[in-house]
Amino acid sequence: MEYITTEIEGVYIIQPRVFDDSRGYFFESWKRDEFEAHVGKVDFVQDNESKSSYGVLRGLHYQRGEHAQAKLVRVISGRVLDVAVDLRKSSPTFGRHVMVELSGDNKRQLFIPRGFAHGFLVLSQEAVFAYKVDNVYAPQAEASIRWDDETVGISWPIDAKDVVTSEKDLKGSRWQDAVFFE
Repeated sequence: MEYITTEIEGVYIIQPRVFDDSRGYFFESWKRDEFEAHVGKVDFVQDNESKSSYGVLRGLHYQRGEHAQAKLVRVISGRVLDVAVDLRKSSPTFGRHVMVELSGDNKRQLFIPRGFAHGFLVLSQEAVFAYKVDNVYAPQAEASIRWDDETVGISWPIDAKDVVTSEKDLKGSRWQDAVFFE
């Protein structure tokens, strides 16, 4: 696998080596020793999967305090635009974001350390999204920033009227009201 650094320290794009032949393909999606050599030790405790249709935008989600989560995300089928926003006040990239297209075709993954808000927008008719987390979900620590917050300034590639999101995500905080990490 190739571990590609991004403009935000700690966030990596991971490009697996894919072996194609007449039967289909094979690739290693995660290998602990290799991952730890490039990223560091992360103790993943849970795998999650969601299915969404075109225009669905999930996020920008994060868990506060001791319930923060690192994530390793990928798309099994379809295409999404995946975004990680740096919420670490001590970071030189505080408030900036990384955006990458993940798809079942490119098989890329994005590693997002603790201290980030995360979201994705489905660009294909349908997408199956999978991710590992290093901490279990804690509803009392759940938080989100609105996907369309002007201070965050994410340029989503579809018209706002075509975005489909949850009622809960519509009630996400604005940047100035978010809870940040030290």
